[in-house]
Amino acid sequence: MPDRGGGPPTGPRIRVGRPSRRVRTLLLTLGVLAVLLMAFTMFAGFWTDWLWYRSVHYSSVFTTTLWTKIGLFFVFGLLMALAVGFNIWLAHRLRPPLSAMSMEQQNLDRYRMGIAPYKKWLLFGITALVGLIAGASASGQWRTWLMWVNGVPFGQKDPQFKLDVSFYAFDLPWYRFLLGFGFAAVIISVIAAALTHYLYGGLRVTSPGARATAAATGHLSVLIGVFVALKAVAYWLDRYGLAVKSSDFKATDNWTGLRYVDANAYLPAKTILFCIAVICALLFFATLWRRTWQLPVIGFGLMVLSAILIGGLYPALVQKFQVQPNEQAKEAPYVEKNLAATRDAYGIEGTQVTEYPGKSETKDKTKLRDDADAAASVRIMDPNIISPTFQQLQQMRNYYAFPTNLDVDRYAKDGKDQDTVIGLRELNLAGIPKKNWINNHFRYTHGYGVVAAKGTQVDSEGRPVFTESNLPSEGDLGKYEQRVYYGEKTTTYSIVGGPQKEIDYSDDTGEKTFSYKGDGGVDLSNPINRAAYAAAFSEPQILYSGAIGEGSRILYNRTPKERVEAVAPWLTIDGDAYPAVVDGRIQWIVDAYTTTNGYPYASRTTLGDTTADSLTANNNSRAVVAQQNQVNYIRNSVKATVDAYSGDVKLYQWDTQDPILKTWMKAFPGTVQDKSEISGELMAHLRYPQDLFKVQRELLTRYHVKDANTFLSGSEVWQVPDDPTNKSGDAVPPYYLSMKMPDQKAQAFSLTTTFTPNGRDNLSAFMAVDAEAGTSDYGKIRILKLPTSTTVDGPKQVQSQFNSEQDIAESIRLLRGGDSEVEYGNLLTVPLDGGLLYVEPVYVRGGDLKYPLLRKVLVSYGGNTAFENTLDAALNKVFGAQAAENEQPPADEGDDTTQPPPSSDNPTVREALSDAQKAFDAGQKALEQKDLAAYAEAQKDLEEALQRAEDAQAKADQSAGGKNGDDKNSGDKAASDKAASDKASADATPTGDAGAGADTG
Repeated sequence: MPDRGGGPPTGPRIRVGRPSRRVRTLLLTLGVLAVLLMAFTMFAGFWTDWLWYRSVHYSSVFTTTLWTKIGLFFVFGLLMALAVGFNIWLAHRLRPPLSAMSMEQQNLDRYRMGIAPYKKWLLFGITALVGLIAGASASGQWRTWLMWVNGVPFGQKDPQFKLDVSFYAFDLPWYRFLLGFGFAAVIISVIAAALTHYLYGGLRVTSPGARATAAATGHLSVLIGVFVALKAVAYWLDRYGLAVKSSDFKATDNWTGLRYVDANAYLPAKTILFCIAVICALLFFATLWRRTWQLPVIGFGLMVLSAILIGGLYPALVQKFQVQPNEQAKEAPYVEKNLAATRDAYGIEGTQVTEYPGKSETKDKTKLRDDADAAASVRIMDPNIISPTFQQLQQMRNYYAFPTNLDVDRYAKDGKDQDTVIGLRELNLAGIPKKNWINNHFRYTHGYGVVAAKGTQVDSEGRPVFTESNLPSEGDLGKYEQRVYYGEKTTTYSIVGGPQKEIDYSDDTGEKTFSYKGDGGVDLSNPINRAAYAAAFSEPQILYSGAIGEGSRILYNRTPKERVEAVAPWLTIDGDAYPAVVDGRIQWIVDAYTTTNGYPYASRTTLGDTTADSLTANNNSRAVVAQQNQVNYIRNSVKATVDAYSGDVKLYQWDTQDPILKTWMKAFPGTVQDKSEISGELMAHLRYPQDLFKVQRELLTRYHVKDANTFLSGSEVWQVPDDPTNKSGDAVPPYYLSMKMPDQKAQAFSLTTTFTPNGRDNLSAFMAVDAEAGTSDYGKIRILKLPTSTTVDGPKQVQSQFNSEQDIAESIRLLRGGDSEVEYGNLLTVPLDGGLLYVEPVYVRGGDLKYPLLRKVLVSYGGNTAFENTLDAALNKVFGAQAAENEQPPADEGDDTTQPPPSSDNPTVREALSDAQKAFDAGQKALEQKDLAAYAEAQKDLEEALQRAEDAQAKADQSAGGKNGDDKNSGDKAASDKAASDKASADATPTGDAGAGADTG
């Protein structure tokens, strides 16, 4: 009988030979090389990190962090592996003897036989995998571990449970991590054990008889009992978690802490659920003796039902029938706790709120004019506008650049502090003549020098009055190391100090070369270091380039915020690092914060949102560098410096009472220096940080009130106004300004902001903090609260008033003529004799000048506005005083010989300018309709109107006589010339003017 089996097909067989020995050797060699390359790449990352931390003298931060991560990885990885591995082994050990084989067991028998030879390896593989995952997750909790093991008490107790705040900030996060780890270990163990029991017959799905053996029942019951016991612990910890729980509450966003329903419903519910869970866990453990799941299942069902009824329905009923009918009375005691905790957690508990009338009662205008000079040193140089001016006048070479936003600092001159706008001439690789690897990383390596200007003065052309300028820089700052190897724009690596010379700077005699002699960076003389950096930076030329030799050092991680964050990874970094010349060196000063989101009853805030304003929206480098974005406690605990030449980083303890900083100082001993180590010269440049101020002002929109009923009613809610000087729709940034609050005897360097009522534009309050470090009032917040019965114009209304006044609007339109652009500077607010003085510089950028120059100053006080060439002239006009009678303008603030349009005080001039505007508008309309004849007629009318304006103003100046009249005539003649020039530009580019003329600001 023929064989009908399923044998292999007949036919010639092809014998596949084994690879030759040479091929096998080659493949083995390639495999070994690949493994070695991967290993070296991993080693390179570790080794370069170690070298970098050692180069900045913070190797202890690297080693402490590394060993903590390694310890957590192995401890929790091993615990997870043991837990899962033990339960798999136990389930296998408890497998039943196999007797009559059902169809289900016959199918499973194939899998049992298949894995039998590999059981040990499979067990090892599973446990290793879960161990690696658990260990990697646990290593990310190194901050939580260090804070728990090093935590120091706050010395303050929460009002509900009377526990020290450190329990919530340091202990509770660690306990929650342990609880989460326990849940994960039990769940994975239950799944692994159940699968093993099923594979070996301990659990049956379709087989006849009992669904589980007694051994499997007992094993899984104990595991589920452990899970329920952990749930009981979770219920108990949830009781304390109510003190730091966020919830929706109409009184405020991100409410934190217990409310009435929490204290009277959730808290007892959690206690009851804890007791039920303990009983349920005991019932599961009892199955070791009773061998039945009947009672445990009933108990578990009871626990679930209780969680729904007691933990969900009962609090909802309490909220509905007890709280809502009388919410204000029920919630008031808990709101008071939230008010006190929030004010303390954000350092605003000492805020001084003073009633302020909002208008002056003084009739003596001369006195008000004098008081205006004493009230503030008004900064008319806006650091956020004039960077292009610095760039154009002081860049010197294309490979230098200034930051988009300059900084404000104080420097003493003749014994008096002067508000100063300052920036560094940093390296700009985009501007180097020829880009290649040598130029990018060896020749062009650093910037050069400080450029500084007076914040309160301009020259006759509207340009900054520089106190430090030129290349090399010279001026009031004396001698200092001018090379800038570390800065906000230096984001790539440089290799310095070796055979390849660097370009230092250029002058009339040509390029000067230099070779770095500092100890910053990492030495590349060692071939191992070179190989490591070649791998870490994916740049093989580092390994073999002849430009690297004895003395070569690689500089990287070069921005100030980046360096501080690296050496202190437990700090939150302020968005604005600023430079200062201190003890003959350029030092970057960086403010840093300690934060937590575990302060009981203190409402949370989101740092990224709270610290955003119209500046950060356009400049991401100004954004805060946060370790955690949601916080409800913040302290400016550390002042850090970064040397612009050597890159040295120093951390100074600023808040000596902050328990979080003390905790981190215990974890990383020796990294933070005592406050007493801050030199007097450095202290003179420290200031109150902007991001902290922005967080505090956001909280004070609600938390300026201390009465719970007022807080709940929401009648006193404020808001931070949008920046009125642009159309970004973002909050107005705070401004540094030397000014005097009503209770102060002299001006103090301050950080200021304004508030408006929620949903309205009039002014609610003015806020200032004393920003002068080292003074007794440093950090004192003062708020001037405006009356609610009367309205005082806010920033947006003042800006609208500027734009809507006919004389000012006409001048602005003419300033925008041709290809000119008008830019509004910072709108500064200054309290003055019961009223509020607003000052706004106006810059013009146009013609051949591609940078802004100060052309006008807008001033408003008590409803009176002025738009003049200088601040003094504007103040004189607002207060009804004459410049000649009160003071002589400084030499660098003289009349502008290129002033824009003539004054509109003369009715004839005003009428002529009005006719000119009408003619201009008619011309644009004719262009839109493509009526060239009408356009030519309109241009003729425009020229005639401008000529009438010039003649009328000249006649008025001649009748006024004297020097002032001559000067004014000169300015007006230049203005008329400019107006004629604008008209000529209109002829040349009529369609461009249409767009400019339509934008009235």
